[in-house]
Amino acid sequence: MNKPKKKDIAKWVVKFLLSGTALFFVFRMVDPHAIFQAVFSAHPLYLLLALLAFNVSKVISAFRLNRFYRIAGVYLTERYNLLLYYIGMFYNLFLPGSVGGDAYKVILLRQQRLGGTRALFMATLLDRINGLALLVLLTCGLILLREDVPGVPYFHPLAWAGLVLTVPAYWLLKRLAFKGFMGALWPTLHLSLWVQLGQLACAYLILLALGISGGYLDYLILFMASSVVAVLPFTIGGVGARELVFLYGYQFLSIEESLAVAFTFLFFSTLALSSLLGLALSFWPLSVSKAALATQHREG
Repeated sequence: MNKPKKKDIAKWVVKFLLSGTALFFVFRMVDPHAIFQAVFSAHPLYLLLALLAFNVSKVISAFRLNRFYRIAGVYLTERYNLLLYYIGMFYNLFLPGSVGGDAYKVILLRQQRLGGTRALFMATLLDRINGLALLVLLTCGLILLREDVPGVPYFHPLAWAGLVLTVPAYWLLKRLAFKGFMGALWPTLHLSLWVQLGQLACAYLILLALGISGGYLDYLILFMASSVVAVLPFTIGGVGARELVFLYGYQFLSIEESLAVAFTFLFFSTLALSSLLGLALSFWPLSVSKAALATQHREG
């Protein structure tokens, strides 16, 4: 086995261990029976609607990425781009190693000579930052809808700071490091808004599936905060990280800890099931001719 392969497997093992350790602490503090009972008694119709809302948000996210690709001079049809996006989701979640979904798309498109490595990398990185900016913005907005929380100092002032400073900070970063993409600032932020609203709709439907009858705002605040934490590439699909955020947050907000952990498991299941679609699509021929249709359309 060569060195890069060993390094990739080692990284995946570390992520697996971190996720496992986090879950170990969660199950030590919360009754596992209550969690599994909540998961298996969830309403299937709401879960199906949550799956639909999640995938709608992912389709919009794929459109946003393609907008960045086109500014970078990479012209893909929306269909081909969506195909790559779902395959990338599968790579990110299920396959070990450093060559995740984003790197896979960059390598594949570079091999097909549809764009340079730097242009593809910059577009992909900016897409991630764009989504994170809206995630932080909406999290701060949800926090401001809630009353002050005892034991959490500067709860509202910090949220106001995040609400006011996030977009200017994103604009400044884009101006300094991604100047060629400035024209897509507002259109892509608008798409990111719909992406995050789709994620919130998914979360709300999972709460309904669990039969939770109140305190929705607190659950959604923690969901958005846990999504920020899950962006960090230290666990597998955010497993363990989300649960710890909810487990810590229940001490300050009006949520029930076993239902909160059940919620995170159902959300991960939604993510995993959607990502498995990428496995099915990976058998579709990824030929240059399909991607070139966008270039032909543009030239025509």
